[in-house]
Amino acid sequence: MPQPLDRIVQELKREPSRTGSIVITVFGDAIVPRGGAVWLGTLLEFFKALDIDGGVVRTAMSRLASDGWLERSKIGRNSFYRLVENGQQTFDIATKHIYDRPPSDWTGRFELLLIGNAGERDASREALKNAGFGSPLPGVWVAPSGVPVPDEALRAIRLEVSAEDESGRRLLAESWPLDRTADAYLKFMKTFEPLRNWIERRAALPEGDAFTARILLIHHYRRVVLRDPLLPMALLPRDWPGRAARALCGDIYRALLPASEQWLDRYGSNETGPLPKAGSELWRRFSD
Repeated sequence: MPQPLDRIVQELKREPSRTGSIVITVFGDAIVPRGGAVWLGTLLEFFKALDIDGGVVRTAMSRLASDGWLERSKIGRNSFYRLVENGQQTFDIATKHIYDRPPSDWTGRFELLLIGNAGERDASREALKNAGFGSPLPGVWVAPSGVPVPDEALRAIRLEVSAEDESGRRLLAESWPLDRTADAYLKFMKTFEPLRNWIERRAALPEGDAFTARILLIHHYRRVVLRDPLLPMALLPRDWPGRAARALCGDIYRALLPASEQWLDRYGSNETGPLPKAGSELWRRFSD
């Protein structure tokens, strides 16, 4: 394993257990484009590279199934997992947020959602955060007009506000912790720039290392970008690091993709056999 990748793996081991979160990354980044179902053995093979015990992985899979993210089927002694249907919208929104170019056709207006019911607030909070909404006050959510509203918040009262006046800009400033997001982007770049430099100076990584690096790259990046509302540049600080972080992530991702897909060709399987090939959308990720 290349030294920069080994350092990233070692840093991951020092964090609290994130096995379930990494599983979600694997599904969203690699399994959904190949049909959405995978054999547990494929996941266990991947987690070997992270030195995460199979029992920990099985526990994480059971918890994700219990929490309604995945459903399990069995053929003989083999277990297979698939993303549940009602979680597909969450993954679709996250996929656009992570891989697509940020929208440039901003209208100058923002969507305001008002959710008065405490139960509905709790049920929609995580989905709204993942969709790019910020919250200046309990029950109040805001995002640039055009951001899809998740199903969990469809009962909210919807208004449009302008960001042209001082009150609008104040609303935005109180809706998102931009300083924390900027710091997280800078940390991401500090973590992964050595890997990009290593890849540029040497030949492509072996298949297994490429797949491990790809998953950890997206695992770290999505933790930042899914909390970023992708505001228009006119509303961001002049030294905003989000663009540079996306460019870095895209450079590494494109370099890793061919070999990492070969690893999936070799080890990936579902109930019917080898995983199907991914469509062309996969190869357009991070394209501008």
